[in-house]
Amino acid sequence: MNFLDLAKSRYSVRSYSDADVEQEKLDKIVEAAMLAPTACNNQPQRIYLLHSADALAKIRSLTPCTYDAPAVFMICSDSSRSWHSPFDSGYESGEMDASIVCTHMMLEAQELGLGSCWVLLFDPERIRSVFSLPENIRPVCLLPVGYPAESSRPASDHSKTRSVSDVYCEL
Repeated sequence: MNFLDLAKSRYSVRSYSDADVEQEKLDKIVEAAMLAPTACNNQPQRIYLLHSADALAKIRSLTPCTYDAPAVFMICSDSSRSWHSPFDSGYESGEMDASIVCTHMMLEAQELGLGSCWVLLFDPERIRSVFSLPENIRPVCLLPVGYPAESSRPASDHSKTRSVSDVYCEL
């Protein structure tokens, strides 16, 4: 499958089967994360795998958007490793870098026959508190991962996109 076919086949899975995800597939998803480009290659991402009963119960108490997936990656940024812009006071690359990392993970999951859903519906401070994360670690997104349930389908507006002329222009 070429990249565009892979990207077209991916959708946000919101219903997962009970099947566990094999460790070798989880390892490949992390490998894809490590290949993601980051500003100055500082690699400020910190990735937590939530798959124990205790960790899943904690994250499910903080957001309804894990969709009972058997594994949830929590992708964070480490402000002590982020690139800080000399041109934009206060800007650091951690959130952008973690987002790029999550995209790589999401696409690798699809390549491996797994479903995922990019999740932002959570309070980062509550997650930091419940999981006892250090102050320099900021949760950026969650990525529930697992085998899609038989009934899983893309959302009705999944394939709706803006026109190319609406988003692309040459200067």
